[in-house]
This record gives sequence, structure tokens and C-alpha cells, in this order.
Amino acid sequence: MFSITIKLMKKSARMLIPAGIAILIGTAFIAATFLFSNSMDDSLRRQRTAQLGEANYIATMKTNSNGAVSENGSADRTTVADFNLDRIRATKGVKGARIDTSVSVSISAAGKRSNGYAVGTSTDRKLLPVRIVSGDQPVDNNEVALPKSVAKQLGVGVGDKVDVAPISNGSALSGTAVRDVRVVGLTSDPFGVYSFYGGASVLSENVVAAVYGVDDFDHMQAYMLLLDIDDADAAAAQRTVDEVSGLLPKSYGVESRRSVEAEAVRDLSSNNTSFPTIFLLSFGVLALFVAALVIANTFQVLVAQRRRTLALLRTIGAKKGQLYTSVLMEAGLLGLIASVLGIGFGVGLIALVTNTGVMEMMGMQARLILSWQAFVVPIAFGLIMTVLASLGSARSATSVTPLEALRPIELTDTSRAGKVRATIGVLTIIAGLALAGVAVWQLSGMLNGLDTMASDNYSSVLLMSIGGAALVFLGLVLTATFWLPVLMRGVVALVSMCGPSAKVAHANIQKNPRRVAATGTALLIGVTLVATIATGAASAKQTMGEALASRYSVDMIATGDGLKTSAVKEAAQVKGVAATMYAPTATVTAEGVNGGTMSLLLVGVKNTSELAGVMHADLSGVTVGDDTVLLPKYRATSGKEITFGSDAKLRFTAAESNGIAASTEQDGSASASSTNGGVSSSMRLKPVQSDYRRVSSNYDAVAFINTSHFNNGDVTATSHMLLMRVDTQSAGVSLSDVFNKIQDVFSYDSTVSITGPVAQRAQWETIINSMLMLLVALIAVAVLIALIGVANTLSLSVIERTRESATLRAIGMTRGQLRRSLAVEALLLSLVAGVVGVVLGTLFGWLGSYMVFSLYGKTVFPFEWGMNGIVLVVAAIAALLASVFPARRAVKTPPVEALAEA
Repeated sequence: MFSITIKLMKKSARMLIPAGIAILIGTAFIAATFLFSNSMDDSLRRQRTAQLGEANYIATMKTNSNGAVSENGSADRTTVADFNLDRIRATKGVKGARIDTSVSVSISAAGKRSNGYAVGTSTDRKLLPVRIVSGDQPVDNNEVALPKSVAKQLGVGVGDKVDVAPISNGSALSGTAVRDVRVVGLTSDPFGVYSFYGGASVLSENVVAAVYGVDDFDHMQAYMLLLDIDDADAAAAQRTVDEVSGLLPKSYGVESRRSVEAEAVRDLSSNNTSFPTIFLLSFGVLALFVAALVIANTFQVLVAQRRRTLALLRTIGAKKGQLYTSVLMEAGLLGLIASVLGIGFGVGLIALVTNTGVMEMMGMQARLILSWQAFVVPIAFGLIMTVLASLGSARSATSVTPLEALRPIELTDTSRAGKVRATIGVLTIIAGLALAGVAVWQLSGMLNGLDTMASDNYSSVLLMSIGGAALVFLGLVLTATFWLPVLMRGVVALVSMCGPSAKVAHANIQKNPRRVAATGTALLIGVTLVATIATGAASAKQTMGEALASRYSVDMIATGDGLKTSAVKEAAQVKGVAATMYAPTATVTAEGVNGGTMSLLLVGVKNTSELAGVMHADLSGVTVGDDTVLLPKYRATSGKEITFGSDAKLRFTAAESNGIAASTEQDGSASASSTNGGVSSSMRLKPVQSDYRRVSSNYDAVAFINTSHFNNGDVTATSHMLLMRVDTQSAGVSLSDVFNKIQDVFSYDSTVSITGPVAQRAQWETIINSMLMLLVALIAVAVLIALIGVANTLSLSVIERTRESATLRAIGMTRGQLRRSLAVEALLLSLVAGVVGVVLGTLFGWLGSYMVFSLYGKTVFPFEWGMNGIVLVVAAIAALLASVFPARRAVKTPPVEALAEA
């Protein structure tokens, strides 16, 4: 039978192609999932430990099982000299060693300045946490490698000179500036270790020491030694590690990079399985299920086509068991060949993605990491699932006698789905709804402070909601045989009134509801997941945007003593900045508020309308007059409500430094005095409150008074502030562009700082968009497999209706009308399943959004018109294309021949 099976496969090679494609795509998806998981896991590990460069061993202080230092007293006193660097570097097997040092610096050139972060250099470029993309790393004295963005901002390049000065950032650094430091290279930060600073500079050892405030690099405090050890021979590497350990300071030990990486990602792992693997393998299960449905339909087409051939084999002596084995053998060979091709396609796809910079465009660094799972699992999937999917077809091939098989026979499956399946499906849906409902109820109680148990077990509540959604969807899939044909029957009944082609399509869909349901379910799965992810992403962006807006009432703020009027005007002209307000400020301390003290920043404004132009807050009915001070309702630092006594009013008294300090008095008014060179004056203000948030996180609150108090000398301005409102949609620019341009405007002075939620919002949207692109791309594979299933269903339908199609042709139906009937059938299959998938996906997306994002603010429940519309249009177009080949087969055979064959 093996030779006969091979001949049958050769004869049906063209019909095997759709089945092979379905298997190839499914196995390629599985292989790509493993490979992508490997790459993501590797990228995550490297990103979490990117500050280690490419060191394969790290020397750090020993800790006990509780994470505490095992021996006391040496950490803060360990210097570079204590590490015996010269002896370690001379140790056999050590290819490089670098002390991990860093410092905040201000780099200036030609009147421009940039604040950022710097790390010490290394003779071994592999041990640097950033990459040298141009020039070389600093080696000699007075050398620096700058981030590309900093070099562009300062207008310098390799060979130019800059000044490097320390920034204390609140610490006790007493370093000195180093002038005329030569730029020898440019750096990039591929893993975003220093993204908050725009990258990191690399300084020569003498510059690091000077900026840090020590006489010599050997006197700097050191906490970590990075090592590049030859590990080609494990035994030799261990001897090197032991020898290096003997040269380290007391309480220090050496551990491998792999152990450090494992510790770094432990919070993202469970049972030694990384989060990316668990997450992406769920899509592998999806591909397995969808492809199984498609393969089953495909083999029904093959067996239906060979029914006469199989019957002839029975008449010449072939046994049922032999035919059964032949079909399974064919399925196994097809599965093996297609699986091998699928693995090759998956490996090539991931290699292309990781080596062409596509991942870098999404903000991730990835490389191809092969593993045995990427080869063994897809082949096992291809073989097992293909054979299992062909079991029904194999039984169909042997279920009739040779005489019955030689007669014309309809393959229509008129059997009804079992009551057991219906019962299980309904119970599964009920259980899922109950689980999801309980999860929502518990989370609601937690958010309202009513359910403390849910607060302690949020992870369990989240898993409960996920399990509930999964059970609901599983129940809908199990019962699809019942509700999907009914739904489709109602839609098709309306369409059938559009002409004879639509009527024929209506009859064809009703002919085999179980197979139609199977095909619709395969498409339903993919569309539901796309809609779920699109809805979740849209909800995430809108919810987090509103949460940030509610926590930060001003989009962007520039503060500092060096705000120039020319720079303020330039900032107002930046594309994306919708409104600005330049105001004087003074620092005060309030006493008697909530029974304690509170630090305040007073900001002078002309009127409420000017303030409302740059603030996201409801200021209706609020005025800032000569006798009032506007205060927020909540502290920025603790979030506690700011309250005053029933008769208490804010009172200001003289402060020790420039500005004013405040306390309360019970006379129904407020008085204040300010100091400026010994001259004082008093004022009486009435506190008014409005709900605005975190204008500045450096104070308990920011209060607004009329600018006339600064003009007439009641209050002395100690600094200035520029408040900016950002509107990127109208301007057609990104948040990152606006933020970077504003930073560039004020780069002339290191004392000017740019704060606000814009940077956080830009980073959040970048992450969401990147993940959305990735996940939709993965799920699109499942949709493609399902659409192949639509083509297979139509092919089987054409084979079943050979006589019917011939009869229709004989009584006058044209080829075009027959083609249109199949096109309508395919279109209805895809659109009905697609619309149901969009509805389900939106509901699941809303559930997931509430369970995750309600912790950060009021959840937004959007309907993603754009993505859902694209999915439906693509499904419709693909379904129409899928109908082309079955239609060609239907109209290719003349009616007389078709009737004779039937």
C-alpha cells in the first residue's frame, strides 16, 4: 500500500497543496513562536543586565539567603585599589576586567550644555554597558565618548573638545570640572539602560576621578567588578574564577552572568519558565487548534475526490484496514514534509526579523537563538495533528461497501450535534461568566476599599477573570455547531433576496452546517483575538493617558533660575506646544494645614483664564484675585487631602530665606510677610481650592496667587516657571519629538529642568504600539490559516455539488452566476464569523482592560473601529480570493461531463 499511497499523493499533488500550506503555516508558527520566545527571553535577560556589558562573570558582595550582605562593614570603604586590578588582569584566562563606576555629569561646549550620565571606560570594549558606534573608547587622560544625541545637541563630533563638570543631584559630591576633554567616540544605548538620560557618556579614568571628587581613580569607591573570562573550557574557567576570587576584597565573590540574569528575571518567571515563553506559547496552542480544524476539512476534500479510486481499490481486494492505513500514511507523510518546510520557513522568518533591524525599530534588541524545541515540537505537531485530523476522513473512506461507493453519493453530514456537547458547552459558558463576574465584583470591592482580601490576592483575581473569559470562549466554540449555523441562516436569508446567486449560496451554506460551523469557528478564533488585543491596546492608551492627565494637570514644565525670555518665546513656537504660561515663583512653608506643615511653591498668574489655558483641570468658578490664593485639594507627595479649619485661613509669616512661609490664623483672613534684604510687607489672602494635581512633585503643593503680589514687592520671586500645554494630534507630531525639542531649547543651562507626564506618556504609547504590532502580526497567522480553511470548505462543497452545479448550468445558470454564488458563500462565512469575533473580542478586551487598568485610573472602554474594520475588510477580501480556485473547478467541467461523472 505504500507505493499506492505515493502514487495517489503524486496524482493529487495539486490538491495536497492547500493542506500542505495549512500545515506549513501552523508548524512555522510554532517554530517561530519558540524562536521568538528564545530571542525575547535572551533580549529580556540582556536588557535587565545590560549595565554589565558583555561580561560573563561578575564580582559583587556576597549575600546570604535573605539577600543581606554576609559580612559587614566593607562595602562603603572598598576602593578600586582594593580589587588588585593589575593582578586580576594578568591572571591566566582573564581577557578583560572593568570596575563599574558611574557619575552624573554636565557636558558643555560652545555655550550649550547637556546634563546626563557617564560611566568609566574600559580597555576591553565588550565590558562597556553602551556601544561605541563611531570612533573609539576613551583610554588616555582627558577623553570622552558622547551619546550621539548629546553630540548632536552640543554640535560637536569626534576630535572636538568639551568641558565636563559634576552634578551633585543632592549627594555630597565635591568634584571639579575638567576642561578641554577630547571627544574620541560616539555611543549608543541599544538596550535603553540609560534612556532616561538620553544615553551615557564614557569617561577616561582621570575625568571620572576628578568629577567624583577624588585625587586618583584608585581612590574611588567600587562595588562591582566586571570580568571577561575565557570559558571555552569549563574546568579551566572555574580555575580562573577561583584564582580571581582569591584576589578580591573581603566579602566579595564571583558569580556567572547566567546566574545574575536568572536573578534579574526571576520576578517575571514561574517554575523556571520565562514569561515570554508562557505568553507566546499560548499563540502556539491557538495555531494548533485552528490548523487542526483546517486540516480536517482539507482531508475531507481529498477523500471525497478519491472516493471512486478508493472504491476501485476495494473491488480489487484492498481491505478496509489497508485503505484506512493508506489515508493515515498519506497524512503522516504530508505532515512530515510540510512540517520540515514550516520549520525552515519559521527559522528564516525569525532570522530575517532579528538581522534586518526590524526589532530595533520596535525598541528591542534580538538575535536568533536556536533550541531543540523549535525543531522537535513543530514536527511532532505536524505529524500528530495531521494524522488526528485525518482520522474522520479515513473512517469515511472505509465506511461504505465497494458497490455503494461506486454509486453517486452525497457526502452531506446531516447528523446533529450531540446533546452532551451542547450541555457541556452551556455549562462551560455559565461557569466562565460566573468566574468573570466574581473577579469583577472582587476587584470593584478592592478599588472601593470594601474587599481587603481581593487587595491581598490581586493575582488570583486577575487569573480568575482570565480563566472566566477562556471558559466562555471555549463554551462558545463547543456550541458553535448550534448557534453559528442559525445566525448564518438568518443573515443569509436576507442576502438570498438579492438574486439567484445569493439563493444558491444560501442553500449551499445550509447543506452542511457542521462543516460550516467548523470553518467559521477557525476564523472566529483569530478575529476574536485580534479584536481583544486591539481593544485592550486602545483602552490602555486612553486609560493611562487620562490617568496621567489626572495625576499631572500640566503636560510639561520648565523650571530654573536661567530661563531666558528668548528661550521661553522659542519654546512657545515648538510644533505641538498649544499654549504656554511664563510665571514667577517663590518657595514657602505652610503651617497648621492638616495639623502639620506643608511645603508650597507660589506661582504668580494674571487670571484664571491664563491658567486654564495650560492646565487640565476644572477651574470654572475659581478666581485668583488680589485677596485669594488657589490651592489644590490633595498633596502631591502623599495624596492626602488638604483641609483647613472652619474659620481658619492661610496666614504667611516671614521666612528665613527669600520667599515667604505660611501658617493659619482664626480671624477669617490670611496675612503674609516676605523678606528681601530686611524689607518686609504683609498681605492677607483667602485660600480657595480646586482639584488639580502634581504641577510639581518637589513640593507638597503648588499654589497660585495674583502676579501683582510679585510686581508690587509683596513676594520676592526666587525662580521662574514655564507651564506648557501639549497637543500632538492637531500638530501631527509625536510626544517624544515635542519633549526632545523642548529639551534642546533649554540646553544652554544645566539648572533648567524639564518635567511633566509627556515623557512617561510617550514611553507608554511606544510600548503599547510595539506590542500591538507584534501580537497582531502573530495572530494574523491564525487568521490566514482559517482563511485557507474557507477555501478548503468551498472546495469540498464544489465536489459534493458536482451534479447540482451541472444541473444548474444545464438549466441556464451562467458561469459568472455560479462563480458569484461561491463568492457570496465565502463572503458570508468570513463576515458573519468576523463580526461575531469583533463583538466577542471587544467584550473580552473591555474585561481585561478593567481588570488591569482600573488600578491606575478610570478605565476607558473604547471600540476600536480602525483595527476591527481593517480585520473585517481583510477577511472579506481574502475570502473572495479563496473562492477563486473552487469556482474555477466548478465552472471548468462542461455540464454533460459533470452529470456523467456524478
